[in-house]
Amino acid sequence: MNRSKYLLLLFFLLVGQINAQQIEKEAPAGFDQVREGISHGKIDTVTYSSETVGNDRRALVYTPPGFLKSKKYPVLYLLHGIGGDEKEWLFGGHPEVILDNLYADGKLEPMIVVMPNGRAMKDDRAVGNIMAPDKVQAFATFEQDLLNDLIPYVEKNFPVLTDRENRAIAGLSMGGGQSLNFGLGNLDMFAWVGGFSSAPNTKVPEELIPDPEKAKELLKVLWISCGDEDGLLGFSSRTHEYLVEKDVPHIYYLETGGHDFKVWKNGLYMFSQLLFKPVDQSKFNQYSSLGTPAATNIRNSKYPQIYPDHRAKFRIKAPDAGKIQLDLGRKYNMIKGEDGFWEVMTDSLSEGFHYYSMIIDGVAVVDPSSEAFYGMGRYASGIEVPFKGDGYYQLKDVPHGEVRRVRYLSTALRSWRQFFIYTPPGYDTNTAETYPTLYIYHGGGEDETGWARQGKTDLILDNLIAEGKAKKMLVVMADGNMPASAFTENGLKQFERELKESLIPYVEKNYRAKSSASDRALAGLSMGGIQTLYAGVNNTDLFSYLGVFSSGWIASRQTEIVDAQYAYMKENASKINQNLKSFWIAMGGKEDIAYENCQIMMKKFDELGVDYTYSEYPGGHTWPVWRNNLYKFAPLLFN
Repeated sequence: MNRSKYLLLLFFLLVGQINAQQIEKEAPAGFDQVREGISHGKIDTVTYSSETVGNDRRALVYTPPGFLKSKKYPVLYLLHGIGGDEKEWLFGGHPEVILDNLYADGKLEPMIVVMPNGRAMKDDRAVGNIMAPDKVQAFATFEQDLLNDLIPYVEKNFPVLTDRENRAIAGLSMGGGQSLNFGLGNLDMFAWVGGFSSAPNTKVPEELIPDPEKAKELLKVLWISCGDEDGLLGFSSRTHEYLVEKDVPHIYYLETGGHDFKVWKNGLYMFSQLLFKPVDQSKFNQYSSLGTPAATNIRNSKYPQIYPDHRAKFRIKAPDAGKIQLDLGRKYNMIKGEDGFWEVMTDSLSEGFHYYSMIIDGVAVVDPSSEAFYGMGRYASGIEVPFKGDGYYQLKDVPHGEVRRVRYLSTALRSWRQFFIYTPPGYDTNTAETYPTLYIYHGGGEDETGWARQGKTDLILDNLIAEGKAKKMLVVMADGNMPASAFTENGLKQFERELKESLIPYVEKNYRAKSSASDRALAGLSMGGIQTLYAGVNNTDLFSYLGVFSSGWIASRQTEIVDAQYAYMKENASKINQNLKSFWIAMGGKEDIAYENCQIMMKKFDELGVDYTYSEYPGGHTWPVWRNNLYKFAPLLFN
């Protein structure tokens, strides 16, 4: 092999090794301990004149190992908390030690670090009542001191680069809030912004980043970190959620710990390594040390945890178990630790709701840390994976309806049954108002709790109604399970009778439900979609709106039913088209198990001259798809 080919091969091997390296998730042991035999930087105290405050003020300045006045350096402004001053980082965190060690390991760009007093008032000592209004206001005033006095002083007296791409700001607690407020509020000055355990002084996200597109364009790194036991975590998480919604690249770094220097030193270690060098924003979601507890966890359970890249970590204590697997559609073998806890990290999960179980020595059980849901013909755990665009079923500050559980005697089936009913905002106060009704059904292996819990029906309707996108309506979430199988003619007839003779009469007698066909809709997913195809199409004098989600006739199992149904539709096509204001069919993309059956069915509808509207939302045969189906179907109703 000649020399040029050898060098080329070596280059690609090195690139491959670099690309294969794992992103460091936290500081290693000894990162904050003084090392012998390495070069050290220097910390000096400087005094600058502040026109903003009206007197001279102090700051600490760290210059890196091998500092040369003939060379120009980028600058990090590092801010303290509400109870500290310019020496808080020095005494509590020893940044000079952390940075010296990073330089020695070749992980840090040479930089100057300025640690000012962020309490911009004449007596800026951390004494007396540190929460006094004038002292709190002084932290906000520091923005002008920083921009108009301190930065000009540094740039006049130190060999520093003066463009925004060579200027960073970060801080802890109150200083974290300052860093986010000042950095994001002055993107013409700062390209690198970090908030460690940011305090309540942090502006609300809409004020922090009023122009997300500008932030995307100008920010090199936006870092938000906090300890998982920090009482101020909510201020970081709300900012993170807004940034996800607005698609602004950032690092959300959650780690074990509270509101202390253990967390802040680790934040400095991680953040400083990213500064003043090329960064790959596509890897930002790989940095977190911990995941966020899933919304479906029971109370304060820390696991399962969801990471920014949508992987999830599961954990269960079972010291006497021999083998445990996580069944999440795919089975993952869990690893037992010495403390008796079993853990596993999944691959990246798709959006929304997922059923799962723990298989302990061959027995599938629910996870005691997570909520349980009826699905797959039994109770199973569920995990909710957030994603950009899930706001339509999030809890918001809007008027809310109620979901009520109702028991009734079904005369058609001669048995007691129950349904859940959503009553819209104002139902109990506007007692003269009557409402249209959507009857909506679950799939096989589920029951009436499906749409009430997994489906988030109430939140979807609350938000749609608040935005003026859907009419106020009642939503009846009933049990579609019959004595006979829904895939048999007997089972479908039982469903039709129960709906017509028992459920609808009960609802319209006991709730202020309008009783014309134009004020009724029927919908269902999977098995419920088949029931809708049967009872809905055969009764267009009762329903003006039909919604069929992830369903279609199963010709191989329902030949006689399908033939009879198509014959009826052929004979009554004009009546069906005239009576139905919307015949809406939706599918979860080609990965949906009902996709082919649905395509065959719709082709037959075309031959029969039956009108319908078709929609796809990728995701398969899953609740995230069906939630979106309801979100899109509800605005079509009762207009």
